Amino acid sequence: METVDPTKKTFARILFCTDFSENADFAFDFALDAATRRPGADLYLLHVIPESDAQFWKTYIYEVEDVDNKAKRDVDERIATYRSRLPEHMTLHVEIRIGKDSQEILTFARQKDIDLIVMGRQGRGSLQKALFGNVAERVVRKADCAVLVVPLSYGRRRAADHRD
Repeated sequence: METVDPTKKTFARILFCTDFSENADFAFDFALDAATRRPGADLYLLHVIPESDAQFWKTYIYEVEDVDNKAKRDVDERIATYRSRLPEHMTLHVEIRIGKDSQEILTFARQKDIDLIVMGRQGRGSLQKALFGNVAERVVRKADCAVLVVPLSYGRRRAADHRD
């Protein structure tokens, strides 16, 4: 069994994956907490645009004027909401990729030698999971690093506990 090197900082490179959903927004708190507790840690944000969606939109919406700039502005606005939550001393490294979500996440994690992946878990039924698969499940199964999967139901349960 491999031992942990005490001179190496645990979770020095943290990857937060987002689809800009409510669940991802909630999971960002956990990524931010992990990075804040480790001064000098690198915090990365990765957003993957599914290739099939990108191809569809390229052929369909070019009828809309200035569509690329509008799409970029929308993504930039969403990323800005994450940046606004950062402590002053922290930098957020942003990457946007097009492709198969789980594959792009795993590739990015290997390329950047990520120590911890943080992502939300969408609540899906078993039929939907069987037909479409589950990004979080595929990442957990194949990642070479620690993965923290944060269900939105946890946040809702904690909020309900605090109201009582």
